[in-house]
Amino acid sequence: MSICLIGKNLTNLVLANVFANKKLKVDIAYNLNTKKNETSRTLSISHDNYIYLKKINKNLNISAWPSEKIKIYNEKEKFKELFEFKNNKKSIFYLLKYNDIYNFFLNFSKKNKFINFAKANSELKNINHKKNKYNLIINSTSNNFFTKKYFYKKIKKNYNSVAYTLIITHKKTKNNVAIQVFTKIGPLAFLPVSNNQTSVVFSYNGRKKITNEEVKKIIKTYNLEYQIIKFGKIEKFDLKFSMLREYGQKNILPFGDFLHRVHPLAGQGFNMTIRDIKILSKLIDEKINLGMEIDNSLIDNFQNETKHLNYIYASSIDFIYQFFNLDNKINNILSEPFFKIIKNKKILNKFATHFADKGLAI
Repeated sequence: MSICLIGKNLTNLVLANVFANKKLKVDIAYNLNTKKNETSRTLSISHDNYIYLKKINKNLNISAWPSEKIKIYNEKEKFKELFEFKNNKKSIFYLLKYNDIYNFFLNFSKKNKFINFAKANSELKNINHKKNKYNLIINSTSNNFFTKKYFYKKIKKNYNSVAYTLIITHKKTKNNVAIQVFTKIGPLAFLPVSNNQTSVVFSYNGRKKITNEEVKKIIKTYNLEYQIIKFGKIEKFDLKFSMLREYGQKNILPFGDFLHRVHPLAGQGFNMTIRDIKILSKLIDEKINLGMEIDNSLIDNFQNETKHLNYIYASSIDFIYQFFNLDNKINNILSEPFFKIIKNKKILNKFATHFADKGLAI
């Protein structure tokens, strides 16, 4: 049995690791013009998902900084904590530098005998005639032949918002609490990377364009904890919500951000993908254990197990964004009573923490 993964991205590199563990042959097909992906981006990985990554590759030894709590603030009371998410038994999430985890799984894939890298043309059309060669083709990129031919029906929303990401260097401090401030011009997150570095994600929804210097000024205004020494390189990207209406065509399965893209305020984009990987892995194991071939029925089974959960989860994140966006427009009259209710209800607090860690799994 063999599988083709379209795109040399982090999603496919993790998938390749999972399949190689099952001794399945994997081709990673990628565009000849693909450039080395150097970025200052970070990934927030939930505790449950971080344990899973270590399970599929016991040699995973990259720096992963734990956050024990997440504190929530709003515009009106930016120095008064509204709520605190925590789990006394484990870290809420781990922050990893994107380049570190990408390079780790890339190097693993290059050395693994079950994984092969296959260069292709710009739109990967030359993969098309090989469909019968593969039991399964997984497409996790948005600009290729398969995308344009099969996967163009989407539920989508443009937030008309831009995310600015960077790492700040600051004086050494005990840095194990993440901070989320819901400002009038968009959510601003401070995510600990180490005792002297913190990742900042600012999702700007203002009407006029802002410069990098203005971004730095906003960060200084809402900075509650850090004595900043240096601002790192600022990267930016447009924010959009999208979910594919169909999860498969023939033996082709869309995956990763291409399958579902959500707002970064909750840091759940890649966490959703890891949960999908777990389910896909389980379904493949079931077929292997029964002595069955991987065929189109796998895609149907995957859709039946994940589509409704992904839709509910992604819609919930969108609701959180819309809720705080509205709340800031009406002088924060919603968020304070809302969090007051949650504070007094341990079961709601527990559910919110579970939701962020494991999604909708029971």
